[in-house]
Amino acid sequence: MKNLKKILAAALALCMLFCFVGCGDTETSSTADDTAKATAKVKVIDINLTEEEYAFGVDKDQPELLTKVNEFVKKIQDDGTFDEICDKYFGDGEKTPVKSAAEDASKDQLVVATNAQFEPFEYKVGENFYGIDMEIAKLLADYLGKELVIKDMEFDAVCLSVGQHKCDIAMAGLTVNEKREEHVTFSTSYYTANQKLIVKGDDTTFDACKTTEDVEAILKSLDKTTKIGYQNGTTGSLYVQGDADWGFDGYDVEGKGYGSGSLAVQDLINGNIKYVVIDSDPATFIVEAINAVA
Repeated sequence: MKNLKKILAAALALCMLFCFVGCGDTETSSTADDTAKATAKVKVIDINLTEEEYAFGVDKDQPELLTKVNEFVKKIQDDGTFDEICDKYFGDGEKTPVKSAAEDASKDQLVVATNAQFEPFEYKVGENFYGIDMEIAKLLADYLGKELVIKDMEFDAVCLSVGQHKCDIAMAGLTVNEKREEHVTFSTSYYTANQKLIVKGDDTTFDACKTTEDVEAILKSLDKTTKIGYQNGTTGSLYVQGDADWGFDGYDVEGKGYGSGSLAVQDLINGNIKYVVIDSDPATFIVEAINAVA
């Protein structure tokens, strides 16, 4: 992640340089930004509500696979491959489509459980899979000398399918947690994530907030008349509902689960819920995609 941070820092510095030395375009750019913000359908409150570690969930009965996965994670982090993959999705690199073979017990295959509703980590375009986890899955299969099979399912079923030995590994933007460890053994962590709040574009409720505590103070003041959406089975759902094992107190609101974060945000736009809580990177991708549609 160090190289990725350097790339992002350099990109930010370059953007700032253009802002300061632009030939008479500053006012125009500022006006355009203000107009975009004013017409945005939804926006992300840029304050982290949680901090989590993502890892891959390996079949408990395959300790040799866990060893190989940990070796592989270290390798791609050390040689810069992980940063290169991330840069494709957080920058403007060319994304690599990943294809799934048909499952065949007679072949030497790596069967991956995922939920392809979680851009930029896993999603589909046509029959092809894309995303950080999916590109890692393909490289991992090659590293193991196996054919890659990807099984797309509901998020709630991802770890369970591995625990039932229907899949070898879960790769789905999984936050490490003891409950999930009942079904899988987690690899070493490969990514740090956070939960964030999505609101309508004209909602000013949280505009003055500076800290996590500021946001949570407002959420704690809400009651059952407020509906907050999340993707089923994700950390966002536990954050809203409350879960002692995760250290989340929850809120006195009505939680509403969805099959994907995109569906939750669309229902927010439709006025059926007030807010959405979701992982920060998917939140950014969903909001940008929705606001880009005229």
